[in-house]
Amino acid sequence: MDMQAITEQLRAKVGAGSGLNATLKFDCGADGVVVIDGKSVPNTVDNTDRETDCTVSITHENLVALMTGELEPATGFMMGKFKVTGDMSVALKLQRVV
Repeated sequence: MDMQAITEQLRAKVGAGSGLNATLKFDCGADGVVVIDGKSVPNTVDNTDRETDCTVSITHENLVALMTGELEPATGFMMGKFKVTGDMSVALKLQRVV
């Protein structure tokens, strides 16, 4: 699954309202970023790198595993599969979306 497919899948899951009321970025380094803007109405999902309330630094491979359900969010965090910076409460709300 490429970054565009991940973006489209997140866009479909987020819909018009994610309940995040914040911005969150999945940062896959050289592979790109996906930003969920839960402050905008309707909510948006795009690949424009910008400052967000919360950033999840994750490899592309682990993001795909997270999106497909092969990696549970809590397990991935505890195992160090990704790092969260910024507002941790936004990352906790993410389970409603992913």
